[in-house]
Amino acid sequence: MLPGVAAKTKAVLTGRRGAPLMQLYWDLFRLVRKGAVYSTTTTWIFRLAPVAGLVTPLLALGLLPLDGRHALFGFTGDFVGFAALLALGRFTLVLAALDTGSSFEGMGASRDATFASLVEPALFLSFVVLALASGQLSLEGMLGGTQALPWGAAAPALAMAAASLFFVLLTEASRMPVDDPATHLELTMIHEVTVLDHSGPDLALLLYGAALRMALFAALLVGVLASRGRLPGPAALGLLVAGLLTVAVAVGVVESSMARFRLSRVPQFLVAASVLASLGAILQLLS
Repeated sequence: MLPGVAAKTKAVLTGRRGAPLMQLYWDLFRLVRKGAVYSTTTTWIFRLAPVAGLVTPLLALGLLPLDGRHALFGFTGDFVGFAALLALGRFTLVLAALDTGSSFEGMGASRDATFASLVEPALFLSFVVLALASGQLSLEGMLGGTQALPWGAAAPALAMAAASLFFVLLTEASRMPVDDPATHLELTMIHEVTVLDHSGPDLALLLYGAALRMALFAALLVGVLASRGRLPGPAALGLLVAGLLTVAVAVGVVESSMARFRLSRVPQFLVAASVLASLGAILQLLS
């Protein structure tokens, strides 16, 4: 739903009708009914990537307090496991692209791995800001419970961390201005190249896993911006859904108002995300 909302927002703002909101669901149903085609050069690694691409974001979602209070499972320092799960999903996808033996997919895998390595510092520095502001070392402690993040005293630092997480979301979800999910130009593809040889149910799993990654970072951003620990269960869930849809609309606004960066500019964009988060951490340490 969230990529559909972002695409619909972009279509409306650019004067087009656009695809229906449910179009991506129909695409998944169509792909599931098809058969998968495997190259003779691929191994079990190629078949593992779609499963890992779905399982890793699902496990990472379990570390977030989606109800505003408690996560399904968590532990001290689980934000490291959160990042590790996402890195594992990316790693298996890169390996699957290399497993095809295609130099074209190897190019896309190289770009994907490079940008992912630049995303991780911004993500960890944002977690440092949240840990310093909340005094907790778990995602449940940072974003859950009845004690909200101190937006009054730590507003500048938290705002910088939220902006950094939004940059990370655009990168992890392969959205503009980092990547264009609708591109068909070979020399500008990033994520689309790595899934080029997947088909049928495998491609459906990868598409749904990519949507889950977008929802994952959107939920993380909503947890930072809106504390829901003191709200009743239905109200907390409603605020989460409203926040997710708002983030999707914001992604659509960005995509309709910005052109895609040249590949040489993407590292600068990701370094800016790390700088924002590091400034927030410094402000929090000095306060």
